[in-house]
Amino acid sequence: MKADRATVQISPMAHDVATGLGATPKWLSAKYFYDAAGSALFEEITQLPEYYLTSTECSIFHSHAREMVRAAGEDLTVVELGAGSAAKSIVLLRELQRRQDTVRFIPIDVSESALDEAIARVGEALPGVVVTPAVMDYTEGLDGVGRAEGRKLVLYIGSSIGNFEPFQAGALLRKLRASLNSGDAVLLGTDMRKPESVLIPAYDDALGVTAAFNKNILAHINRELGADFDLDAFAHRAVWNSEQSRIEMHLESLYDQVVNITVLRRSVGFRKGETIHTENSYKFTMPMLEAIADNGGFRIERTWSDQRDWFTVHLLRA
Repeated sequence: MKADRATVQISPMAHDVATGLGATPKWLSAKYFYDAAGSALFEEITQLPEYYLTSTECSIFHSHAREMVRAAGEDLTVVELGAGSAAKSIVLLRELQRRQDTVRFIPIDVSESALDEAIARVGEALPGVVVTPAVMDYTEGLDGVGRAEGRKLVLYIGSSIGNFEPFQAGALLRKLRASLNSGDAVLLGTDMRKPESVLIPAYDDALGVTAAFNKNILAHINRELGADFDLDAFAHRAVWNSEQSRIEMHLESLYDQVVNITVLRRSVGFRKGETIHTENSYKFTMPMLEAIADNGGFRIERTWSDQRDWFTVHLLRA
């Protein structure tokens, strides 16, 4: 299946799906996890006992928020990429309220429903914060961020950068750097390499929430592109790729089947056992992170970690 000019004109999603499902092996962009249902499922994942990432990163913020804010500088405007519900941001925003009269917060996300929750959560917890949400795909650029008032502190947390190939991660940071001014800073949250026995349950939980999240990408395509994916015909698979230092999420076809996608005017065949690669989650070492930051035009100024060194938060300086 090939993306043609008509497909591109229909929507970016249609183009991406046509490209991914026309490739060998098949893949789908992880950004299409995040419709309203997907955002809600991801929030549920962050509360699971197996999913150590959120609780560990939160512990770092609770322990070091004061140092982070002080190190970032004065008169800060906080910009969060992929903000979701902004639960972790509140810790930093609360600390910032102790340091400056006006706190400005710009949460950015592709999901309008997630931003609605972020606005409500920040408004309830910290009513004095000025919230200016932006529905956009930050990977496509950050027009206007550099013009925001004050020095910028960009939150790129949750190890979201781990969803990108290392070269792409560096390119993404370069794009971000181009939107910032000298002296602005980024707080980058990164999940570190650790035993497979810890990693796999975090992406294949006992309750099946991550499986539902993974399959929701098919439900999203069904709704938006008129496809007829049978979610029960695919199984969630989480795989540790040690050589690439990443967890991979796949959807495996349980039998030979054909899926019709009305908007694309295409049918896509799947063999039994064939997979759709839906997400990578890289697990980092410090040399990997130093190389990515350098490729992105940043220097790592400070690093904070939990007691087990499972997760790190880095202050990158523009």
